[in-house]
Amino acid sequence: MTNQDIRRTAAGAGVKLWQIAEALGIADCSLSRKLRRELPQEEKERIFEIIKNLSQEVG
Repeated sequence: MTNQDIRRTAAGAGVKLWQIAEALGIADCSLSRKLRRELPQEEKERIFEIIKNLSQEVG
């Protein structure tokens, strides 16, 4: 499975993929589709930043 680093980081932070999609302004099915192929590093960094921000809101 591709983008395991994103999936593991989100799960470890207690952040759901639908929350990341909402922060990106896209549908959760669109994010799932994007994650099927390895993302460019810049896009991954943006998603990691979103995960960090969302986990701080929850925690």
